[in-house]
Amino acid sequence: MLNKNIQTFIACDSEYEDAKIVLFGAGFDGTTSFRPGTRFAPSAIRNESFGIETYSPYQDKDMTDHSYFDSGDLELPFGNTDGAVADITARSGQILADGKLPFMIGGEHLVTLGSVRAVKEKYDDLYIVHFDAHADLRDDYLGQKLSHACVLRRCHELVGDGHIFQFGIRSGDCEEFIFADGHTEMHKFSFDGLEDVVERLKGKNVYFTLDLDVLDPSVFPGTGAPEAGGVTFDELRKAVTLVCSRLNIVGCDVNELSPVYDQSGVSTAVACKIIREMLLSLS
Repeated sequence: MLNKNIQTFIACDSEYEDAKIVLFGAGFDGTTSFRPGTRFAPSAIRNESFGIETYSPYQDKDMTDHSYFDSGDLELPFGNTDGAVADITARSGQILADGKLPFMIGGEHLVTLGSVRAVKEKYDDLYIVHFDAHADLRDDYLGQKLSHACVLRRCHELVGDGHIFQFGIRSGDCEEFIFADGHTEMHKFSFDGLEDVVERLKGKNVYFTLDLDVLDPSVFPGTGAPEAGGVTFDELRKAVTLVCSRLNIVGCDVNELSPVYDQSGVSTAVACKIIREMLLSLS
């Protein structure tokens, strides 16, 4: 059994036995290729979450009517990427073994691989819905196969063709887009086609990974690799609500807030609100 974290995300202070959704932080940015700092996101999100309300007027739901557990941050071994991913796999696996849904707060996007490995162990026929500015489909980055730039390529090796659905993608090298044409279903620039994908994935086991840089940097400047041309907050809010409320989500994560690049705190507040909407939609 996991022990309660002292500082939790707002309203995520139920007992472990009572909670269906278990949060944990994976503050790792050991392979970040541009601007580091995502390791500080989980603690910043917890702290700033008390600046928002537990009630969502968008959904007419209140977090206090549900049971969530925050198990705190993993102490990941910086300088040991394999070890960090393995620790994430172990934490997600423990949560899954107890019949609960792992909700990970990163960290750079590579942390997703650890959680997907654990979920794939439990659910053999697994699908992935991926929101991001970047394709993350490189086979390697500067010779490294474990990189935030390669995370969806590594996930593809686990789930296979036709099991990854990407939205909002607007950056990547040419080879990544060629790979996507033959192996994933990529919806560039926006959430066009999401309703259709949700209908097709109903009843299937789905892992949902959200890279917050899918947002336009005018909305979300606090990230390590900002890409102009992203979606608005309300577009993202509606999209995550659709995915989390209508699909059988068996694991999920929110990644790539780097709070040091937005001293106003707005980016962290955006992350908190999106996490609240996801939690309520999953409940």
